[in-house]
Amino acid sequence: MHYGEGEYSLNIVFMGTPDFSVPILKRIIEDGYHVLAVVTQPDRPKGRKKVLTPPPVKVEALKHNLPVMQPEKLRNEYGQIINLKPDLIVTAAYGQMLPVELLEAPPFGCINVHASLLPEYRGGAPIHQAIIDGKKETGVTIMYMVKKMDAGDILQQVKVPIEEDDHVGTMHDKLSAAGAELLSKTIPLIEKGSIHPDKQEEDKVTFSPNIKREQELIDWTKDGEAIYNQIRGLHPWPVAFTYLDNKPLKIWWGEKVPLKKQDEPGKIVSVEENGFIVATGNLTGIKVVDLQPSGKKRMDAEQFLKGRKMTPGERLGMANE
Repeated sequence: MHYGEGEYSLNIVFMGTPDFSVPILKRIIEDGYHVLAVVTQPDRPKGRKKVLTPPPVKVEALKHNLPVMQPEKLRNEYGQIINLKPDLIVTAAYGQMLPVELLEAPPFGCINVHASLLPEYRGGAPIHQAIIDGKKETGVTIMYMVKKMDAGDILQQVKVPIEEDDHVGTMHDKLSAAGAELLSKTIPLIEKGSIHPDKQEEDKVTFSPNIKREQELIDWTKDGEAIYNQIRGLHPWPVAFTYLDNKPLKIWWGEKVPLKKQDEPGKIVSVEENGFIVATGNLTGIKVVDLQPSGKKRMDAEQFLKGRKMTPGERLGMANE
């Protein structure tokens, strides 16, 4: 074990992969715990040139000279983690289910930092879904891990407001920071045995599976508020899209604007210097201000309109309509 003034005594294995996990790993290190190993997903090809790229957590771990493990299939390779004899395993967006044998190995258990107020939004896309659903707040939950995904007893929660102009990117950063702070308060309580987990209320469970391609397509017949929430709930990844000239057109950002009359959903009702306004299923239009035509780079609408004139009456929508 690693001991020192102001430090805690637990030996921890950390398991995480994307940017969301990095502030949480950094906080564990700053708090003085002995990190036996960092487990993350294998390096993957990235970008058009398919450059083999390490996950963000691996990059951070190597900065601190921490041992890194990258099992392709954890269920076949978890024995080496058990052999490290961790007191506690902390996971945050790791990306693979933990085998029961691993869940039961650490004497202080396995805990997860989840970006929702469980039992709402169990699953892999809680930030996206909360914004798409128009929620005004979400939060972070720290819970014991069990065999069933995101179903363990709750240790601690903190609420985080979702502001009107928040999107997945801003909420990702807010929740990651909140998770790191909450974890820092929670682990000492676990170590002292002074925390009292609460069971999740099964009748309040909702799910947030990973986003599918069909969820990214804008249905212009929906009301403007729902479409605005969809755009910001998919920004900056994977990004909502529609069709223009039978080709996909990514809508990176749009603004809500009031309309005086109901027009055909998907119809362009006016064109301005810095954007064009699209009719929806009610009297709230969407002014498209940031977009990406098929095969081109992301650009603002002003730049786009210099190359492709848009005319009121044109329609966005499904291909081959």
